[in-house]
Amino acid sequence: MFVITADQRDSRVSADLVPTALEVVEERGARRLALAPERTAGDEMQVALADPAAVLAIVLDLTRSRQWSVGVGIGTVETPLPDSVRAARGEAFLNARDAVDRAKRASTRLAITAPGDDPDAEALVRLLVDLRDRRSAEGWEVYDLLADGRSQREVADLLGISEGAVSLRAKAAGLRVEEAAAPALVRLLTRLDAAADTRPADD
Repeated sequence: MFVITADQRDSRVSADLVPTALEVVEERGARRLALAPERTAGDEMQVALADPAAVLAIVLDLTRSRQWSVGVGIGTVETPLPDSVRAARGEAFLNARDAVDRAKRASTRLAITAPGDDPDAEALVRLLVDLRDRRSAEGWEVYDLLADGRSQREVADLLGISEGAVSLRAKAAGLRVEEAAAPALVRLLTRLDAAADTRPADD
């Protein structure tokens, strides 16, 4: 199981972003949520999921704004699951707390804690977040239009530029790198989750 705990950065001097974040998580998680996202304390929110693709999508959405410290915990949870994420318990929740505390000190605002202290997923997702942090406004404009299902020709027409210019923006923004990296990261998260579920009970 995956648990995401996200804490709003600089919340004392900015608006409450939790309601918007809850909507983002609901949209990204759709029917794949194990426990619906909730505000857990102050300007913090938490959600439990079993789907690694949804986990990565939520992490990338939250870190894009640079307004959240995001911790991902991987591990077992106590079953049966309660009705509220605030009442849930287990290793994944403890790991998510460790992760969000570490995320507050990380330049990429992200940390992942898995059983066995495997650092690979955290390191690789941080690389992707760093790439996205370097993306220009023009790069994000192309990213968002392509993500909506438009072709490069359609994007070029909308922006009033050539298809070649769209390709150059996409290359500078690292869009193909992200497109290739995301499935690999989902596979890595899947393996970590499977490993947590198959450990001996006394681990």
